[in-house]
Amino acid sequence: MASEKHKPVSENEKDSLKGTLYSVFGLGIFIIATWIMVFSIFIDRF
Repeated sequence: MASEKHKPVSENEKDSLKGTLYSVFGLGIFIIATWIMVFSIFIDRF
C-alpha cells in the first residue's frame, strides 16, 4: 500500500477553514432566524 505523507496545515489554510466555519455558522443562524420569523407569522394567524 502506498503511504501518504501528511503535511502540516499552513496558516493560510487554517484561516480559510476558520472563515468557512464562520460562514456556515452565519448561514445557519440566518436560516434559523428566518424560520422563527415565518413560524411566528404562521402562529399569529390562529
